[in-house]
Amino acid sequence: LVTGGGGFLGRAIIKQLLAAGWQVRSLARGAYPDLERQGVDCRRGSIAHAPTVSEACRGIEVVFHVAAIAGLWGRYDDFYEVNVRGTEALLGSCYEHGIKRLVYTSSPSVVFGMQDLAGADERLPYPARYYADYPKTKAMAERLVLEANGEHGLATCSLRPHLIWGPGDTHIIPMIAQRAQQGQLRRIGDGKNLVDLTFVDNAANAHLLAAQKLQLAGPVAGKAFFISDGAPVNLWDWVADLLRRLDLPPVTKSISYNRAYTLATILETAWRWLPLPGEPRLTRFAVSNFAKSHYFDLTAARRDLGYVPLVTNEEGLRRTVQWWQEREKTKA
Repeated sequence: LVTGGGGFLGRAIIKQLLAAGWQVRSLARGAYPDLERQGVDCRRGSIAHAPTVSEACRGIEVVFHVAAIAGLWGRYDDFYEVNVRGTEALLGSCYEHGIKRLVYTSSPSVVFGMQDLAGADERLPYPARYYADYPKTKAMAERLVLEANGEHGLATCSLRPHLIWGPGDTHIIPMIAQRAQQGQLRRIGDGKNLVDLTFVDNAANAHLLAAQKLQLAGPVAGKAFFISDGAPVNLWDWVADLLRRLDLPPVTKSISYNRAYTLATILETAWRWLPLPGEPRLTRFAVSNFAKSHYFDLTAARRDLGYVPLVTNEEGLRRTVQWWQEREKTKA
């Protein structure tokens, strides 16, 4: 079972599972006829609806829990309903149906307290305070998953892929492209921050490796693992290269971290107290992500999962640019 099987990462995991000969079931909110044509048993419904989740778990051997609400802004109740309540419903269904393995898709943001993270490993604790509801609720869900390890014979682990990108991306690449086209993209900070990225095929492969290694007596059970392409990049140099390859306007303006953070605080306050539509253009969480360094030590993933990034950044860029260009031709 892949929860969130219709999403960016969920689809990549399903593709690799099918290639490896697995029978795959998906639970997602939408209808996905293309997955059905590939032989996927598609179930439609909310991850937070316990009866739906229970039925989706019937007869399942391994669960990849990818479904989540991601974003920089939104209602706390919405994040909590899907990210936390949904995880609770899934764990209960795993117990009910005797499922033995669950791989949870987390995020490095669960340990991001707005500071620079340079070569951080899994010993890094959860921060005392979160500045956005997405990382807060993802951390709550990750704790539930890891604490469930060993309950009713269920082995669990958590993967933290950072900034997943590649062909089919619905978040990072489209956001950068749209803001560049509209002249709204600004470099935040001094432009020296290094970040990890995770090509979508690398992230999916890590999930399959985790499922293969996951057993109660093994070194993977009950643990979290950082996942990335294994080679941090200068964020703003990478963005500049991407925009050049996509033939989009370059970033020509910048704003200091302190000024951007102050502006984001004002905007968040206005959106929180006034009935303003949409979401603020800047949030404190976004400002820190774009200005701070955040890259991670993959020693644990390499040792315990046997994880080795299969797609390099350069190859990933080539594939992504080709996908984007074909996408733009289709739209035209």
